Amino acid sequence: MKTIAITVDEETLALIDELRGSSKEFRSRSALVRAAIREYAALEKKRSQEEREREIIRKNKNLLDRQLKALIAEQARQ
Repeated sequence: MKTIAITVDEETLALIDELRGSSKEFRSRSALVRAAIREYAALEKKRSQEEREREIIRKNKNLLDRQLKALIAEQARQ
């Protein structure tokens, strides 16, 4: 592992210590910070993917509307 230095304010440090103290999962501040960064990265990747999907839906809204209407009409005939 690489060692880096970060600067945090007292309030953030107190929060880190509180979270670490209330969980047996994290043996150190570093472990908690690593887990928090991994979780944040996963959430950001998910948010980015969802945004791309929303953009695809927005760009293809008219086509999707037509396909949905055709599907509903076909199901109504059956």
